[in-house]
Amino acid sequence: MASIAAPGALAAPSHGPGPASDRIEALDFVRGVAVCGILLMNIIGFGLPEGHNSPAVAGGASGVNLWTWIITEMGFEGTQRALFSMLFGASVILLTSRLEASGRADATDIYFRRNLWLIAFGLVNAFIFLWYGDILYAYGIVGLFLFAFRRLAARWLIGLGVAALLLGIAWNVHDGSRVLAKHEAHEAAAAARDAGETLTPAQETALADWEATRTQYEPPPESARASTEARSGGYWRAFLHTAMINSVWQSWGLYRYFFDLFGMMLIGMGLFRAGVLTLERPTRLYVALLVIGYAIGLVVNYHETRLILDRQFAAEAFARASFTYDLGRLAMTLGHLAALLLFVRSGMLPLLRRAFAAVGQMAVTNYLAHSVVCLILFVGLGWYNQLERHQLYLVVLAIWTAQLVISPLWLSLFRFGPVEWLWRYLTYLDRPPFRRGTAIAAPAAIRPDAPRSQSAGILD
Repeated sequence: MASIAAPGALAAPSHGPGPASDRIEALDFVRGVAVCGILLMNIIGFGLPEGHNSPAVAGGASGVNLWTWIITEMGFEGTQRALFSMLFGASVILLTSRLEASGRADATDIYFRRNLWLIAFGLVNAFIFLWYGDILYAYGIVGLFLFAFRRLAARWLIGLGVAALLLGIAWNVHDGSRVLAKHEAHEAAAAARDAGETLTPAQETALADWEATRTQYEPPPESARASTEARSGGYWRAFLHTAMINSVWQSWGLYRYFFDLFGMMLIGMGLFRAGVLTLERPTRLYVALLVIGYAIGLVVNYHETRLILDRQFAAEAFARASFTYDLGRLAMTLGHLAALLLFVRSGMLPLLRRAFAAVGQMAVTNYLAHSVVCLILFVGLGWYNQLERHQLYLVVLAIWTAQLVISPLWLSLFRFGPVEWLWRYLTYLDRPPFRRGTAIAAPAAIRPDAPRSQSAGILD
């Protein structure tokens, strides 16, 4: 892995689909950690029914299982997706500046073709690999909107990103308020019922509405049972079950969480343009982000976790926690980002840094590999809902170890991960060299006014 480029240094952009010669270690490393971190959160969806929010539903809610939930809830909930979204936004600046600096007439075509193929990979991940938590589909669609913002200054990108996040936060608060209003109406109707009063039609409706709402946070045992039977009944039955979920998440879900993804991506574009993601800012900035981010994030997340525990994972507790969820998540994300960048700047543990950077260079391959391995384990071998929550993280550790070993070995022989190679082929409509040692066409000259371009795209 090449060392971090000096501030302002220009790399010769490839005229074709070959890799950049001086990838930025900081970006590759953070992306590799984020890819691994996504599995840290996704493993619950892979291995347990309805268990992401509440450990009381499946996987165990006491002892080490409860502590596993507490640690992930306080330290990682929502942060790895946010990191990955920021880095995807940075990839827009990297890719478009490289293409435009090369003078290619088809730069716009390449950008949009790249995102359209990412959408296709997401559909494969969702419907073939049976992962209803896929992000590639949503990233490909949201990425189409980012192109128009690629030349904005850092302050505008960050400002627009924060504005988009505020829209998403307002939506979350609105939804949480509606849940609490239904809970209050239910409590009043239930009190009247328990007092022997004749309920009005509105009170009857309030009782029914709350039961329907509550099950979204507290799924009944039969729901978990149905999911387990579907995921354990062979590939076709699991396909039908997952396809119904995907049809919702890849339509309404995308619409619902568009501002979250779009905002984080714009912030990532701004942080890259400001030199934050490439370690071009003074150390005191990263230390400040780390201290402030963790101070706010841990306090907010502790409050939310304590609230949910005190109310025994009740639906209204999750609704109340949603009011501060985004504040805690964003603060923890900035803390994690600063900690990772400071680690790269320290120069410590170079073998570990290079291993994570290799995972990051093969981000799409490794991300899809999570789905394939978990499909084999939990659907093929029947492990679904058979492991306790803490045991699932032994699976995570095994997958991490394999990818940290295999990724650098693979890249010592090949220029790209297998999916990254295919993606470049389909994007540029030109077959790139695969094995190392294969000659690459000479790069186009850089125009004097070309923007800085130091790395290939974040996801390729």
